[in-house]
Amino acid sequence: MIPITRGALFALAPTLSTAAAGQQLALRFPNEDILVTAQKQQQTIESTPASHVTVIADTVAATVNAVNVEDAVKYLPSLIVRKRHIGDTQAPLATRTSGLGASARSLIYADGALLSALIGNNNMLASPRWGLVSPQEIARIDVLYGPFSAAYPGNSIGAVVNITTRLPDRLEATITAGSNIQTFDQYGTNRTLPTYQAGATIGDRFGPLALFASVDHVDSQGQPLTYVTASRPITTNGSGTPVSGGFDDVSRTNVPIRVLGASGVEHQLQDRFKLKAALDIGDIRVAYVGGLFLNNTTAEAETYLTNRVTGSPVYAGSFTIDGRLYTVTPASFSGGVYRYQERHWSHALSAAGTSGPVDWQVIGTRYDFAHDVQRVPTTALPAAMAGGVGTITRLNGTGWKTLDAKAAWSAAPAHRISLGGHLDTFELNNNRYTTANWINGSAGQLNLQSRGKTRTAAMWLQDVWKPAPTLTVTLGGRYEWWKAWDGENFSLSPAISVNQPSLSANRFSPKATAAWDLGETWTARLSFGQAWRFPTVAELYQIVTTPVPAVPNPNLRPERARSEELAVERHDAKGSIRLSLFNETIRNALISQTGPLNGTTTLATFVQNVGKTRARGAEIAFQRSDLMPRFDLSGSLTYADAETRRNSALPASQGKLIPGVPHWKATLVATWRPTDQISLTAAGRYASRIFGTIDNSDRVGNTYQGFYKYLVVDLRAQFRVTDHWALGLGVDNVNNNRYFLFHPFPQRAFSADMTLKL
Repeated sequence: MIPITRGALFALAPTLSTAAAGQQLALRFPNEDILVTAQKQQQTIESTPASHVTVIADTVAATVNAVNVEDAVKYLPSLIVRKRHIGDTQAPLATRTSGLGASARSLIYADGALLSALIGNNNMLASPRWGLVSPQEIARIDVLYGPFSAAYPGNSIGAVVNITTRLPDRLEATITAGSNIQTFDQYGTNRTLPTYQAGATIGDRFGPLALFASVDHVDSQGQPLTYVTASRPITTNGSGTPVSGGFDDVSRTNVPIRVLGASGVEHQLQDRFKLKAALDIGDIRVAYVGGLFLNNTTAEAETYLTNRVTGSPVYAGSFTIDGRLYTVTPASFSGGVYRYQERHWSHALSAAGTSGPVDWQVIGTRYDFAHDVQRVPTTALPAAMAGGVGTITRLNGTGWKTLDAKAAWSAAPAHRISLGGHLDTFELNNNRYTTANWINGSAGQLNLQSRGKTRTAAMWLQDVWKPAPTLTVTLGGRYEWWKAWDGENFSLSPAISVNQPSLSANRFSPKATAAWDLGETWTARLSFGQAWRFPTVAELYQIVTTPVPAVPNPNLRPERARSEELAVERHDAKGSIRLSLFNETIRNALISQTGPLNGTTTLATFVQNVGKTRARGAEIAFQRSDLMPRFDLSGSLTYADAETRRNSALPASQGKLIPGVPHWKATLVATWRPTDQISLTAAGRYASRIFGTIDNSDRVGNTYQGFYKYLVVDLRAQFRVTDHWALGLGVDNVNNNRYFLFHPFPQRAFSADMTLKL
């Protein structure tokens, strides 16, 4: 096997569409010799015809204030990562046509191991497991847009993110350290929130054996994730305890409210450990990648209310503010106080090789929620801080397994045939217990349970055919067998105990792409892809009782997406520019919506098959190195008209925007290199008004639980003092935009980092 060298990467650079400035800058600097053979072989086998962008490690280091790996993709075209603070474990990815609550419509891999939590389709439990990768180990990230490759399942409707990490060809070591300080001021919360990060990597090659190890630690303090609010009474009533404090505002539906305090103020301690080993045996490479993610989160609450007689803080009860009577339950504040511990393992074992005209690869992966426990009080604050009754929620045993075998054969000079088989199993094991002491008590009676499994087997075939020197046609198809079973739901209150029915479905997804080379620098590409996205185990079987009930639907049907794209791209030695026109129609779309439950006035969240959605639009992405001497510029602009076209369950949603998909998204990254050792970057991200409800009834965006437009400008300076160490300084959200995406998002934050290399 031959590694891709720096020279080879430089030769390939003009053909790669990059959405981050400074790729040519990164290639000029000395870089670790990295073996990306596995990634190269995977791309050769899969022969993905979709529009794509690529960003490499040095570009990220020069242009992004990256503390977590998901930071590396935040300036790429059409993507939004809902990262609420550093170390957030609930950071889903939104794409051109799908919002932040559709995590199962994108795929994220690290060295072939699945990080997308396809146990659900939401921005909570089902958020990608980014925590298994640290920024220090990245070699490159490739993003593919649309379901146009038969090599990927229907979850590729939005995008596929392939993260490739380093594997050394010689002795290498790095040490990184950084800090980030956010100043947050909203309602009655005014805090300075520091974060500290430290990491190290080491690797070497010993003949046919390459080894790499990394460790990363993050100590993060975030802003409030939630606010405690109550509807503001219309009439006055002075019968309650007199209390002062709070702020008048309106809800996202324009109802007058009083903001009583903040909760979900998280302090996280996270550790990542990674071990990689690759052994070359002739033309065969056997590799293992193991990762361990540890998370210890504590969350607290802050009340804005003070008893006017005693001067003590108020968290619950009946009280009067400005002559209006409020009744606040203990759970209003204590529900945002919790202790959360995670110990998650990821394993990937692969073998790959070349035999004459055939390349092949086999990879098996496992992701295991070995220990996942959240403790929450049900006792009122402040007494709950010393203990008391509460609940314990365990996800131990939840996880997934995947197995892929694939090969590519150069059947003739004009054909490259790829084929593969796939098998995955996803399991949800969600149990909640009562406890006498929420801080350290043992689990008592089971009061809520959600369990179930899904399995998908697939076969796929794809042919890359060149009928003419300037024409490449890619034809493919994927056939999938899906099953869901062992669904169980139990609840003490309301009383529920049911074994859910099993489901199964078989579906075929055809793919076709034609690409024309229009001269030496221009390419036009027309793509069509059908994709079936099967219901996840949580959509089918997970039940939630508080704060808003979530009702499972064990009779969901797969959603079918039909996507088309026309892309025209120009690329030369200094970069590329691409215009894509896209259209996507989804029937039986699996969308979560909130409404009255079973004809009552009780609100509940439930997933239903929405008859039809349609998203169409245009995306332009460009990257130019040395646009002016030592000045690089890249960016993107996306327009999407994404609507619900038919929904018999909620006709009011017809003609309204799909939740989480704004009309406009844009990025712009400018980098100036006054010397070879210095890069100065300004970057901006913009999204127009977003709606969080399917009927767009959340009319007010800039309030808690609302979704608002935003423009965030970031600055970064990197100084390569020597070949062995570099210093980075930056400011995120320098314009201090205070916006909501349901949760309040970070305000201005200052960062500094240092990297030492052997």
